[in-house]
Amino acid sequence: MILKNNLKISLFALLSISTLVCSSAHAIDIGQPAPAFTLPTLQHDQPTAFRQFAGKVVYLDFWASWCQPCRTSFPLLNQLHEKLKSQGFEVVAINLDEDKAKAARFLDEFNVNFTVLRDANGEWADQYVVESMPSSFIIDRQGIVQYSHHGFTSSDINALETKVTNLLAQK
Repeated sequence: MILKNNLKISLFALLSISTLVCSSAHAIDIGQPAPAFTLPTLQHDQPTAFRQFAGKVVYLDFWASWCQPCRTSFPLLNQLHEKLKSQGFEVVAINLDEDKAKAARFLDEFNVNFTVLRDANGEWADQYVVESMPSSFIIDRQGIVQYSHHGFTSSDINALETKVTNLLAQK
């Protein structure tokens, strides 16, 4: 009987822990407000607050210099940004490299005109529960996460553009 009671207690504890872990692993759910942050720009260390993009549709992209799909995404995201920025679209890329020089070398290869920030400690990557590279979130004009995207291939850009333009059409 003692073994049976201990087994029940252990199973209850295990279920409680797994529920806690699973619920915390999904900190950023679709339909929830995007966590606000202030991070330095990669190139000039100027503090940039997420709130400065209020009222815009934002493609928030977590990336690293070693990420091969990021090499594919950056030129395409830059083109999309240039095409739609006059309508209120912003790309905000958050670098997760510990070594700032590696991220700077990556940017030397890609002439991008969107905002690039730095989260070397991964604090905001943890808040957004980034589990793969790149991980992206499309946030509407009201600051609500509408879509998430993991990984990147060149064929992804068309679907992402459709999602962004649909959100831009909403006032």
